[in-house]
Amino acid sequence: MSRFYESLITLEAHLATRKLYDGPGDLAGVVTAIAFAGKSIARKIRRARLEDVLGAAGGENVHGEAQQKLDVMADRILLHALRAHPHVAAYASEEQGDPVVLRPASDGGRFAVLADPLDGSSNIDVAVSVGTIFSILPNREGDDATARSALQPGLHQLAAGYVLYGSSVVLVLATARGVDLFVLDPDLGEFLLAKQGIRMPEADIYSINEAYWNEFDDGVRAYLAWAHESGYASRYIGSMVADVHRTLLKGGTFLYPAMRKAPEGKLRLLYEASPMALVVERAGGVAAVGNQRILEIEPAKLHQKTPVMLGSPKAMEALMRFVG
Repeated sequence: MSRFYESLITLEAHLATRKLYDGPGDLAGVVTAIAFAGKSIARKIRRARLEDVLGAAGGENVHGEAQQKLDVMADRILLHALRAHPHVAAYASEEQGDPVVLRPASDGGRFAVLADPLDGSSNIDVAVSVGTIFSILPNREGDDATARSALQPGLHQLAAGYVLYGSSVVLVLATARGVDLFVLDPDLGEFLLAKQGIRMPEADIYSINEAYWNEFDDGVRAYLAWAHESGYASRYIGSMVADVHRTLLKGGTFLYPAMRKAPEGKLRLLYEASPMALVVERAGGVAAVGNQRILEIEPAKLHQKTPVMLGSPKAMEALMRFVG
């Protein structure tokens, strides 16, 4: 397909030509609703300093972290966009204590959507890339247990991905068909297909916050020492969406391991680790906690945390020699 014609394919047109799901419900429509929310969030981010919506909102999320004003706005935008779709059963996010039940299966609720509405929001003050991470799961629960549809291992995800708000607004979508990348054309107001069937390349690059060296276990420190000796390059932004996006396109490894002060890890399994793991695996990469695939972890609670290690196959093979 020529680049000229590929660049004229919108997200909706692309989804219309692909069978994403054999079950009931409009999965493509849910993806489109998330994309619409992404456009609205992007607009808020671009105008954040002009409209004085930077900084803390004055409250805390369920993790005891200070909520940024844009965290709250992004969460509300996603909730409203998904509430309007007739097949979304429940919405759960970092900013909500419990899943928000929108409609049960008997009323058409076929999917649960989980999200980190604005990953890396503290970076907005300094114009660093941030993003929205999302996961779409089937609702197989009875009407009286709709909220439980959010508690599923990542293997059950029907689609997942993220919207990156940076020098351009990028939507990366992982489905059973692979991983596709779309870029928002600001003049048309449409996400256009930019790259189809992404595959992770290999690279001698690692991404980790080495300021926590003294908090890492011996295996992680041994890997980093080996990477230094082997001529690896270090790249770290501090926004998970931006760091994983670079790793997806450039190769290498991304690590947010367990630490002495956070033995369970710091990233959230259901709406950060699992959707990113699906993206990476569908692109031919590996996402694991030690020897266990992240997608196989059975969640015990909505806001469960986990260490995360992901990357291209050979780079991850080298890492697993130290931490597997």
